[in-house]
Amino acid sequence: MLSLLPMRLLYFISDGIYGVVYYVIGYRKKVVMKNLEIAFPEKSNAERVKIAKTFYHNLLDSFIETIKLLSASRRFLEKRVTANWEVLDSLYKSGKSCQLHLGHTFNWEWGHHVLGHHTKYQVLVVYMPLSNGVLEKLMYNLRVRHGNKFIAAGNMSKSKEIFKNNRYLLGLVADQSPGNLNNAYWMNFFGRPTGFVSGPEKGARTGNLPVLFTSIVKPKRGYYHAFVEVACEDPCAMKEGELTLQYARYMEKVIRANPEMWVWSHRRWKHSWNPAYTKNWIGEGLPGSL
Repeated sequence: MLSLLPMRLLYFISDGIYGVVYYVIGYRKKVVMKNLEIAFPEKSNAERVKIAKTFYHNLLDSFIETIKLLSASRRFLEKRVTANWEVLDSLYKSGKSCQLHLGHTFNWEWGHHVLGHHTKYQVLVVYMPLSNGVLEKLMYNLRVRHGNKFIAAGNMSKSKEIFKNNRYLLGLVADQSPGNLNNAYWMNFFGRPTGFVSGPEKGARTGNLPVLFTSIVKPKRGYYHAFVEVACEDPCAMKEGELTLQYARYMEKVIRANPEMWVWSHRRWKHSWNPAYTKNWIGEGLPGSL
């Protein structure tokens, strides 16, 4: 019933929840401010607080917008999410499947629903299932209602086999914090040694799949525009780790341009550098080197 309300009323509710979450509960405020301090040491505390407040507004809007998906029509979403979808056409004509790498930027939940209607590719999205069974079932049903297929991260290789004879677009949120630090690619990210999951690059190299990078901006409340660009058409021709380094630099540029659009509440820098990871270091500035 809540999802049936017009957006102006839903955003009024979002603003009310924001007041509670930010000022009363203080949800992950220490994590958010610490992350902003790491990423933007040159900014004043007042500037970082301003970014944080806008981020929390975007976070709560995203929550409300996800609820809206329960009743949102295709026409509603098409009006509010746009992109340069034509980039996908030439890749599809090449006969190859492809990968799309994006970060934790708002609002990917609306975006993938619209994406599926603008490409001949079968859209596959890798995701982390929720621990709560009821919420997981609800979110899964919401996510697949427009024809996209969702693959649990832990079962990705096996699930992809079903689509090996189809041309697919595999969507990956590639700025996840790695679970296995020894297998991660390590590099400087906002000036700090940071581990990146190696799976997206390794998957692209195994199939020699073209890779797209995507960023999302918010022209006004409730409206989003995605920029899709071809990052690499021949990943096997690149040195190992180079594609992930390229993605990290791309995300730095995207985040600096619109910092309030990235999810600062996750602990991106929770893992410390260890010299044991030296063999997986990519790029300049290896810690401890001259």
